[in-house]
Parts: sequence; structure tokens; C-alpha cells
Amino acid sequence: MTSPWQRFQQFYCSCPEIELSLDISRIALEADDLAHMEPAMQSAFAAMDALEKGAIANPDENRMVGHYWLRNSQLAPTSEIRTEIEDTLKAIHKFVTGVHAGAIKPPGAERFSKLLSIGIGGSALGPMFVHDALGQVGRDLMEVHFIDNTDPDGMARTMQRLAGRLERTLCLVISKSGGTPETRNGMLTAQAAWQAGGLDFAKHAVAITGTSSHLDQQADREKWLARFPMWDWVGGRTSELSAVGLLPAALQGIDIDAMLAGAAACDEITRRHETLKNPAALLALSWFIATGGRGNRDMVVLPYKDRLLLLSRYLQQLVMESLGKRLNLKGERVDQGIAVYGNKGSTDQHAYVQQLRDGVNNFFVTFIRVLTSGGEPLEVEPGATAGDFLHGLLLGTREALWENDRPSITVAINKVDAKTIGVLIALFERAVGFYGSLVGINAYHQPGVEAGKKAAAGVLALQRKIAAALSPAPQTADQLAAAIGALESAETVFLLLEHLAANGRAKVAERVTPAKTTWIK
Repeated sequence: MTSPWQRFQQFYCSCPEIELSLDISRIALEADDLAHMEPAMQSAFAAMDALEKGAIANPDENRMVGHYWLRNSQLAPTSEIRTEIEDTLKAIHKFVTGVHAGAIKPPGAERFSKLLSIGIGGSALGPMFVHDALGQVGRDLMEVHFIDNTDPDGMARTMQRLAGRLERTLCLVISKSGGTPETRNGMLTAQAAWQAGGLDFAKHAVAITGTSSHLDQQADREKWLARFPMWDWVGGRTSELSAVGLLPAALQGIDIDAMLAGAAACDEITRRHETLKNPAALLALSWFIATGGRGNRDMVVLPYKDRLLLLSRYLQQLVMESLGKRLNLKGERVDQGIAVYGNKGSTDQHAYVQQLRDGVNNFFVTFIRVLTSGGEPLEVEPGATAGDFLHGLLLGTREALWENDRPSITVAINKVDAKTIGVLIALFERAVGFYGSLVGINAYHQPGVEAGKKAAAGVLALQRKIAAALSPAPQTADQLAAAIGALESAETVFLLLEHLAANGRAKVAERVTPAKTTWIK
């Protein structure tokens, strides 16, 4: 029987050029599996090569997929795209330099010192992850806040943190279409706060959006401070290294050139067609083996570093939105996907590792191991620092899981800095692309998200009809549903009436069973 040490040597991928290594020895992968999967991996390499050269990689929307060009514009398939990428990066640097120097400033203050970023999905998760991972308390050039939902209470809490400081706050509004409801609602909330303070929102606002979108036109019409592009060949979940993520990071004071360089260096390594020397290919292959190529196991992301707390949330969207597909490229129903969740070590030691070790065996772990401890090298016991304890807990948990046949992958990096964050982003982006090829799905569209948006729009239209049909005479949900021609949606009508009543826009006349409860205006 092969020992763990022998397996480690066989399945350890070291990439010193990017200060990263990958250990997949604790996945139930054998040499025969590698040989069996090699033709599929070579097909995945070929598909990725074609994608980077500008092939239509998103056939449902007839779009190219070009997030790899963002960190190496020379790969772009046309000179126009190459110029757009390069000009946008120059514009970001110029704008950020102007803000930091006070050349671009608000009307009522010497400089902008606060930043409010408004976005949803990839326009928020990436920037929030990078902000938290690379922030330096007391040393960031701007203090960053986020609105990433259409929750009025959440937006109010964020605006309260900026109360009295809006005159020094710059606001980024990030939406490709300019019509995304969550982002639009956040913008309207922010706009109202500026106006209530007697301030001109346009003198504080920047748009990151698609050319000629509703938001682009509004920013142009109202003469916002600046506009930066979002391109249809960059999906939201892969947009962190576009203006979406680069602009807020640079304003915070993060070295965005180092992030881009790290991603570009990782791209070079993960273009290798030698599977055992390509960490992204090995990740995708490990996911395939661990899940049976059918999502039979969840991915639990455990970074043992506080700075990587939001990595699991970022990867949730990247992996689940990319791979969670009902149909494959042939139009066959496959119900693909990998569920992702996680927090951080060693918090997870006291949260759900008990179940991971002894409970249902329906997952695989992705450990993120950071070699440099950081902080203060204080000995908490003779010869042992707090960082030693953290590292020991990672290795101990990894061993305890393996002893009980629980699979895991370990990604090791030297430290958390701008370059390494770029490496991690590029590593997982390409792994997702490879896995999509292995299971034959389109990893670059999101029909389920669009279906949810359409359904939400329908619900809001129904709510407007209910509000108009309410009267002083008591009516049940059934009666109201019949009155507006939506009897098949009586359940939704009842739920909307509960919401309207809770917010003072309807009243309960008599509360009995759902069918007999009556409502009035």
C-alpha cells in the first residue's frame, strides 16, 4: 500500500515562480485515473487555448470570454480590445493619482478620504474580498465601505457609518447594464443621502458600467466625475481584475499592478499542457474525481488566515455560478454543479469540523495554507507562537480527516499580498474553466440568475396590482388574487400582503387561517 509520504511526492505540484504549491495526495486519485482522464484534460487545454484566442466560449450569448486578457493585453484577439484594456488601466492610475493628490476633490473638502462602493454579485464579492485581504488598518489611503444588497436596513447602516462625512466620500456605482435593481436601489439610497446633506451627488460619483448603458448615459448627462468601462466579454464573477475591482483597490492604496502581475504569472504556469505540472488542471481534475464529475460532494473552503475570510464567499459565486448548470453543451439535462461553503481556520475547529470528521461524508476540503505567520512573533508557549498553533491546527485537521477517509486538497502560498491574491484569483478562474470542459457545460453564462431576476420582476408587478386593489372593505388573499386575475398565485398574494402590512402599506382586518385572513387598505 502506498504511504501518505509516497502519495505526497507523487501528487505534489510546486510552482516556486508564483510562490504556490498544490497537494492533491489526499484525494482518492490514482495513476490509473490520471491516465484515464488525460485525453479529456488535453481537450480541456485545447478549449482553453481557443478561448484565450477569442473563440466564442459562451455560445448561449454568442460572446467571447476574455478575462485572461485583462492581465496580458497582448493576448487580446484584436487591437481595439488591446487598446481598450491598456487605456482603461492608464485611466484608472491617472484618476487614482488625482484623487490621492487632491487634484480630483469634492467641492466642500480638500480631498476624498472615504469610498463607498455600490454593486452586487461579482461587482461586490471580488472587491470586498480584496479589500479585506489586503487592507491595512490606519494605512489605507481611503476608508472603504460597501453596499452590496437591496436591504434597506443594511443600506441605512452603511450610510450611518458615513454620516457627517459624505462631503469627503467618493461613490462608485458598478453595474454592467445600469439596470440591475439591487445596484440601482443602492445608488438611489446614496443619492438621497447626499441630497439630504445639501450635497451634489454627481460631484462625488463615478460609474463603472457598459458603454451606452442606462448608467453610462446618466453619468454622462449629470456630469459625474468619471466613467470606466465594463465589457461584455468579462463576466461579473471574473471581473475583479477589470475596473470593477482594480479601481476600488487602487483607491484604497492596494498595488493593483502587483495583482495583475501575479495573475499573469499564474496564467503562464496554468497554460502548461502537462497535467501534473499545472495546478489549475490538477484542481479541476481533483474536483472531478472527488465529486464523481457530478457534484456528489460539496467543496468546503478552509483558509487558515483571517485575511482570507471572504475567499469562500468569492469562490462560492465563481464556482457555483459557473458550474451550476441544468443543461450541458449538447442541450441534455445534467444538473451539474459543486456546492461551496466555508469560513476560516481555526474558527471552523469549533464550528463544523466535528461533522466533517465524524458526520456525513459528502464533501471534500480545500485547505489554504499560508506559510508566513505575520503579526507579532510572540511565544505563547516555549518555542511556539500563535502562528505555530494555527499551522498545527491546519495540519492536524488535515490528518484527522484523512484518517477517517475524508478527502482534501491543500493550496499553499507563502504570504497574503497583492501578487498572491492575483495568483489565487487566476488559479481558481482557470480551474473552473477546465472543470467546465471536463463535464461539458458552459461555464460562462448564468441562465438561473437571469430566471430569478425575471421572476422577481413578476413578483413586484403583482405587488403593485395588489396595492391598487386593496380597499377599505376586507378581502382575503383569494379574493384579491381573483380581483387582479392571479388566482393561481394566491400563495404569493398572501405573502406579499404580509410584507405590505409589516411595512405599513396594508392592514390586517382579521387574522385567522391563511385562507380566511382579511386585509384592508
